[in-house]
Amino acid sequence: SFRAVQVSEFGGPEVLKVVSVDEPELQQDEVLVTMKAAGVNPVDTYIRSGSYVRKPQLPYTPGADGAGIVEKVGSKVSTWKVGDRVYLAGSVSGTYAEKAICKGSQLHLLPKNVSFDEGAAIYTPYATAYAALFHRANAKPGETILVHGASGGVGLAAVQIAVSQGMRVLGTASSKEGLEAIRNNGGESFNHREEGYEQEILDATDNKGANVILEMLSNVNLERDISKLIAFRGRVVIIGCRGTIEINPRA
Repeated sequence: SFRAVQVSEFGGPEVLKVVSVDEPELQQDEVLVTMKAAGVNPVDTYIRSGSYVRKPQLPYTPGADGAGIVEKVGSKVSTWKVGDRVYLAGSVSGTYAEKAICKGSQLHLLPKNVSFDEGAAIYTPYATAYAALFHRANAKPGETILVHGASGGVGLAAVQIAVSQGMRVLGTASSKEGLEAIRNNGGESFNHREEGYEQEILDATDNKGANVILEMLSNVNLERDISKLIAFRGRVVIIGCRGTIEINPRA
């Protein structure tokens, strides 16, 4: 048996319980991973509260992100062997546990120079940032990208990916550490707690605005994105939202 976090009813953090679970039998296409680190994402809290569009069957173990070492492999798995260092991009059983069952296709090799903690922070943040930039916004090299809330996991991932693809990146944050992180990853930083920061962004773009805005808090920022900060024929991709908003699209 091993320990796992289990949710038996939807609700606040108090519904997270550490329990002992029996090790299930592996299917032929599955891999058992000894977890060294688990990634925690905002979506995990939405699912746990019962407010997310997708509700798992209760009881369940949260988590899709993590990193660890392959302990067992199913008979039809040829890609992985015992002892491989891997990071997880999804899990059959959930990653808030000492062990996790995954399909072989959900695992990726963790390079030796990447720690387990870093590996556990790859999947959801970087997949979300990549999908927003390229699948939704169709961002191109040379365009100006505004990451509105760039100091979190998805935001910093977006900064790194966009910079690596030859885009100019403007990022907002409020803390000293967050602003430094944006600059350290190749972006230009703006403090969204300071009055007039929108004008600073416009000044930095010759009053044209950003070609693409990745919005992490749309219930607060979407109106100013549309009315002030987006360039002509620009695209706004909503990633985060914590409430309702009323806007006038013609403004």
